[in-house]
Amino acid sequence: MLNALSVDVEDWFQVGAFENCIARDTWDALPRRVEANADAVLALFEEAGVKATFFTLGWVAERHPALMRRIAAAGHEVASHGWDHARVFTLSPEGFRSDLKRARQAIEDSCGKTPSGYRAPSFSIDARTPWAHPILAEEGYAYSSSVAPLAHDHYGWPEAPRFAHRPLPDSELIELPVTTVEFAGRRLAAGGGGFFRLLPYRFSDWAIARVNGSEGRPAVFYFHPWEIDPGQPRVAGAPLKSRLRHYSRLSAMRPKLLKLLKAHHWGRTIEVVESERARLP
Repeated sequence: MLNALSVDVEDWFQVGAFENCIARDTWDALPRRVEANADAVLALFEEAGVKATFFTLGWVAERHPALMRRIAAAGHEVASHGWDHARVFTLSPEGFRSDLKRARQAIEDSCGKTPSGYRAPSFSIDARTPWAHPILAEEGYAYSSSVAPLAHDHYGWPEAPRFAHRPLPDSELIELPVTTVEFAGRRLAAGGGGFFRLLPYRFSDWAIARVNGSEGRPAVFYFHPWEIDPGQPRVAGAPLKSRLRHYSRLSAMRPKLLKLLKAHHWGRTIEVVESERARLP
């Protein structure tokens, strides 16, 4: 079973955990670590022998075009993560369309690739954004991987389908949600990020095997370049809960990732989307 491996390319200061304590107009004055961290991810993927999708902020693509070219040259998919990590439900429909266009242009200018996939920052397409999927379809995207079908204090759409589906009756657009697993009557996050860092490795390995096996569907896994960077700056003014989530077990992330990459079969998100498209009515 081919599973979707993805990287949400953003710098340490652009994450949702710090959005209320690091202003966007200060970003250019902060030390950037995203290029070195993304290069470390490329090296990790080369070691594991896998290809992946890099959902990249337009802000990053505009400032690091050589990095974008290296990602594309290594055979990975380049997709959009929006312009500057604004959550979709904080935007108007017009603002969302503008965000998509600006990010796409920056990605195209940086590496010559037109993204066919999109991931909303912090999985922020949900019941509050009924216009988001129609706009993605109108803008020519083949797929979105922007929904977390569970309840969470920062995001989530628990009523959404768990697996690939067509969110619009008159469009070929596919929504490929991040992986969850159901256990003891509960729906649990099992698609990477902080959950992968903080929970035991055996849980993620079991969850992916269960989704692939008894449910017969691919997993969708993601992480961020800053998650393999234990030396990143500390944001003292952030809430304690956010700091615990962001900084815990960073030094353990790389070897844990390598183990997971070798335990399962991974590829670009677009490949998984097309295989899932074939099974949908």
